[in-house]
Amino acid sequence: MTAIKLRFATAADCTALQQLILSHGPNDWNYLPADGVAQTLQQLAEGRVQGLLAEQEGSLLGIMLFAVTDRYPAYRPADIAPEQAAFLIEAVVSRDCAGQGLGSRLLLAVCAALREQGCGWLCADRHLDNAASAGMMRKAGLDLLGSYEDTAHRWSGSRHTAVCGRFL
Repeated sequence: MTAIKLRFATAADCTALQQLILSHGPNDWNYLPADGVAQTLQQLAEGRVQGLLAEQEGSLLGIMLFAVTDRYPAYRPADIAPEQAAFLIEAVVSRDCAGQGLGSRLLLAVCAALREQGCGWLCADRHLDNAASAGMMRKAGLDLLGSYEDTAHRWSGSRHTAVCGRFL
């Protein structure tokens, strides 16, 4: 079996990414409206969003979509300028690879890529009760910064969104 390779996503990957996200992303913890996914992938095609994907022998195994944007300015450290802040928009790993560390590996690669681009801070959010996502983020160095009630996007468990972040 060949090694898993990481690479930046391109506009040509959008159809496969949409299939992966909508097939392997939905669960009780994720908010993934099809129109929102399509909009984010359109932004990827336009170069306004970046993606780092994992593949093996032509099979797509995971994707992290992110952008240089200050999504949670209240949590950004004072010594980080808004234009040096980034946000992890989406993280999806194939169910066949879940629990094997691929998500953390991808997230660490996203951190390295953003650091090379001059960013100093990465923020992400997740369902407060999503233990798998919490573990992935913790392994990649993201700390829990706070949480808030989010009944518009969270319909199970505590119905809270957790905000996590780390210096790059």
